[in-house]
Amino acid sequence: MSRTGHTRIRSPAEALKSLNETFRTSSMSNSSVNIPAVSVVIPVRNEAGNIAPLLSEIVAALEKRAAFEVIFVNDGSTDRTPSELTLLMASRPWLRHVQHAASCGQSAAIRSGVEHARAPVVVTLDGDGQNDPAFIPALLDALAQGAPRVGLVAGQRVRRRASLFKKFQSRIANAVRSAVLRDGTRDTGCGLKAFRRDLFLKLPYFDGLHRFLPALVRRAGYDIAYVDVVDRPRHAGKSNYGMFDRLWVGILDLLGVWWLIRRGRVPQVSEVKRNVG
Repeated sequence: MSRTGHTRIRSPAEALKSLNETFRTSSMSNSSVNIPAVSVVIPVRNEAGNIAPLLSEIVAALEKRAAFEVIFVNDGSTDRTPSELTLLMASRPWLRHVQHAASCGQSAAIRSGVEHARAPVVVTLDGDGQNDPAFIPALLDALAQGAPRVGLVAGQRVRRRASLFKKFQSRIANAVRSAVLRDGTRDTGCGLKAFRRDLFLKLPYFDGLHRFLPALVRRAGYDIAYVDVVDRPRHAGKSNYGMFDRLWVGILDLLGVWWLIRRGRVPQVSEVKRNVG
């Protein structure tokens, strides 16, 4: 309490420090040196031209804020992505490269990155440069200030830089998803997210998971916070994780998540201590 009798509001740095201490689990090695506070996970497939610029922006956003690591998950790239990452890793000890022998999709790439992450807090963003890393601190602040109830902070794109047809697809998909799942989320397609690592790894895994994170996090008994983020044009290359080829699979996923929510219960658990004496 402050001298005026009011509760002192923690600074974002204090809140993030407290958040990381709370989230750190016994499964993480206590003997590890320089365990980061934040792991940034980026799935990439054939994004060689976007990696270096994106990395520079992540450093600018986080270098004065907290210890971090960046994990690029190379999802079966056939371009210069592996060699580009090897070159960049030579002078960046906090940069890591996880690779799939063959492309397994965006959800699998995100999960591989989270599994390899050493920090208790994970931030994800797309590898095409459309997600601006400058918004990462705002995500971390929202997660810290909302702890322990908030398990996920989801970026919500404004002024989206996409074709009219792609915007139309997204609006229809988001409207149908929101009506069926009632997850309270306007935009689940934004790659910018921050969440608890332990919570993510407890969620049921399936291909397409990343598009339903808000609904699944709510099912697990946690709240969602939202941060408006500005969308940008792709820096280089072309889209590798398209929407149209996933349309029917996405409908089946939606029905599956609806079933999970209907069948899920979150018990309120407490241990009854034995009487002493």
